[in-house]
Amino acid sequence: MPDTPAGALDLGEPDNSAFEQFLDFVPDAIIGVDGEGRIVLANGHAEQMFEYDRDQLIGQRVELLVPGRFKERHPEHRQSYFREPRRRPMGAGLELFARRRDGTEFPVEISLSSLHLRGETIATAAIRDISKRAESEREKALQTQLDRARRLESVGQLAGGIAHDFNNILGVIMNYAEFVVDEVEPGSRAQADAEEIRKAADRAVALTRQLLIFSRREVAKPEVLFLREAILELENLLRRALGERIELSVQFDAETTPVEIDRGQLEQVLVNLAVNARDAMPEGGRLVIEVERAELDEEYAYMHPDTKPGTYARLKVSDTGVGMDAEVAERIFEPFFTTKEEGTGLGLATVYGIVTGAGGRIDVYSEPGVGTTIKVHLPMVAGEPAPAGERRRERRGGAGETVLIVEDEPGVKRMSERILRKAGFQVLGHSCGGDALQACESWEQRIDLMLTDVIMPQMLGTELVERARELRPDLKVVYMSGYSHAVLAPAALVANGDSAFIEKPFSSAELLETVTELLGAATGETDGG
Repeated sequence: MPDTPAGALDLGEPDNSAFEQFLDFVPDAIIGVDGEGRIVLANGHAEQMFEYDRDQLIGQRVELLVPGRFKERHPEHRQSYFREPRRRPMGAGLELFARRRDGTEFPVEISLSSLHLRGETIATAAIRDISKRAESEREKALQTQLDRARRLESVGQLAGGIAHDFNNILGVIMNYAEFVVDEVEPGSRAQADAEEIRKAADRAVALTRQLLIFSRREVAKPEVLFLREAILELENLLRRALGERIELSVQFDAETTPVEIDRGQLEQVLVNLAVNARDAMPEGGRLVIEVERAELDEEYAYMHPDTKPGTYARLKVSDTGVGMDAEVAERIFEPFFTTKEEGTGLGLATVYGIVTGAGGRIDVYSEPGVGTTIKVHLPMVAGEPAPAGERRRERRGGAGETVLIVEDEPGVKRMSERILRKAGFQVLGHSCGGDALQACESWEQRIDLMLTDVIMPQMLGTELVERARELRPDLKVVYMSGYSHAVLAPAALVANGDSAFIEKPFSSAELLETVTELLGAATGETDGG
């Protein structure tokens, strides 16, 4: 008789009926497997759990009870166990699944041990169905995700509303500072002071735009991009931002990964993640950027309610920095939350807004003293990146064309009127849609273009334009707004080529460029370049 393996229980020649009765008293399903992978033991609980009679189990290969996705590698694991039988306790932290007779899978915990029975080593598995516990844990995880999403959504609504109103004020400050610069003596103290006001307004605009991105109200211009090419274009910039003490490694999957996202916003994502990683490695370290395809299936989507199943481009940014504890990691996407002494707390909030606004999701994995990995999933799309666009038309003034301005914010209306009048346009200004429609009804009044806010009380800009074009079908329109909202849909607004869109706050150059380009397109003018 061969020696009994270490740790194995030697039963010698047990009474079969008594032994089977003993197994039936065990509260878990018991399956015994010989060295060839055949089932030689099964108790009553195993029959109930797997929905097979005992006679149907005995003699079958144990892979009968293994889900199809694991069958190929299971014999290797089984053989490894028999080479070195050892006890593995129940609940060893492994995520395991079993398969019933009808093909359904269910989560299990399995303890392993070995018996020496009739001169042969038998691997015995005590199997426990943990479906109810797993479902309870999954429900808790889902509730945590939903609570976090609601919290971020409520903060985003508040931040977006404030930022939208603040943009109107910033636009006035920025452009009136520019008016002063144009009017005062060059090189004077007054001109220098006005320049400082304008620069401060520009910085405030950048911060406000980050809030709008987080709340998904910033106007984006998505295009089809290959992540590989976009990252390669930024690689030198990222290396300069990281400095010499941090090693940057960029790795790509062999397959292409086209996504649809605003190019400037994608750059913000990459730069913000890289800078955040740099700050987590004050003594130096390694940053790895990886791009690969990922299939997010129904199971993943079930666990992450804000995600649709499908093919995604996965962008992984991993650092060897100080890492974060769970409490900090839970809050890093909240605006104004920061662990840095001089941080604004808007960098990762901006990343979150960009990614979710593009239909993706972002996850963070971190451990103190080990580092952090941030995974960004963006939906992959069909198609190729568009060729580089034509050179934009240079700024020019008006030639007496009449622009009807409709804006309920007095400061923005006066500012826009001044910019356009100074550039050679005739200007009609109204603060509500009703007055603007009366102007459109008068055929004695020439109107070449309407510049209208989108979100206004009493009548939205979209409704105003629809009614105005019933009176003047050829009316050209420039919409203006500080954010993209469900009622806004800027891509639909400008789909026909007789409309354009400008994002608040805008400079005088941006407004004139938008207006003159649309009027030039209407008359068939070309760039001449």
